Amino acid sequence: MTAGLASLPATGGDQMTLAAEQGRICALAAKGQRDLAERAAAYPDLFPARPFDPALFGNVAMAIAFGAPWCDLDQLRVTNRAVLWGFAVDWLVDHEARTRDEIDRLTASCLAVAEGGSPAADDPLGRFLAELRDELAAVPAYATHGVVWRTELRTMFDAMAREWDWKQTADTAVLPTLDEYLANAANLACTVVNVAHWIHSDDPATLAHLDALVAASDQVQRIIRLVNDLASYERDKRWGDLNALMLVPERADVERRITDLVASARELLDPLRTTCPVPADYLARQIGFSTGFYGSTDFWGVS
Repeated sequence: MTAGLASLPATGGDQMTLAAEQGRICALAAKGQRDLAERAAAYPDLFPARPFDPALFGNVAMAIAFGAPWCDLDQLRVTNRAVLWGFAVDWLVDHEARTRDEIDRLTASCLAVAEGGSPAADDPLGRFLAELRDELAAVPAYATHGVVWRTELRTMFDAMAREWDWKQTADTAVLPTLDEYLANAANLACTVVNVAHWIHSDDPATLAHLDALVAASDQVQRIIRLVNDLASYERDKRWGDLNALMLVPERADVERRITDLVASARELLDPLRTTCPVPADYLARQIGFSTGFYGSTDFWGVS
């Protein structure tokens, strides 16, 4: 009887309180969406209207707002923009690049910008990255921890290039195993965004446990990779993208792996809730939001 009551929705004043908090978070997301739309408009060659439709900007801002609802727009601006920049990289590598040399040149130019270089005038991806770098560099924590962000950027680019290589062959015998695919989950660009968020927060407790948080984020990244794949299988087939469901006999194999990964993530997050509870909750909320969100849609617009 108790369990049944616990599953019922709140009533009366409780519902008003819940709705008020959800409304506040949605307002935070709406402000974030407007900011992303403005940045995309500043780089029209980087963000074509298809597939970068208004819903994508809204989805990104909503995911970040629900992941860190204790923040205000200024605290989430870099995080939102870093996600949008990651989508641009993903689009250029997965769908625009025709040769590995193109990807290698794109990677080299962006890593040079991350190290402090000036982007070329005809390099909108690099110019947008320079904006992010400069805003991060203005935070005191960047002097010590900026190297972690730059390392994660390189890891992301390496993972995206590796997946591009996998997709160039029609020989299924050389496709990755599910374990290899998960080891390459940095192509999702989740941990690199989380590191930018944590550096920008400039919170001593968070930064003191950054290595452990990155390890936990990598596990969360694997979970989101698989949850995303369950939702986007049909689109991935149309776009020629790789998907975990292409690597296993049955959908249930991916679902079981998600269950195992979530259990492992809980083990990593539990001690962090004592030492740095805010970023631990942030990662847990990423799992929860992604599970609910990808249950019926994904981020990309129609292409």
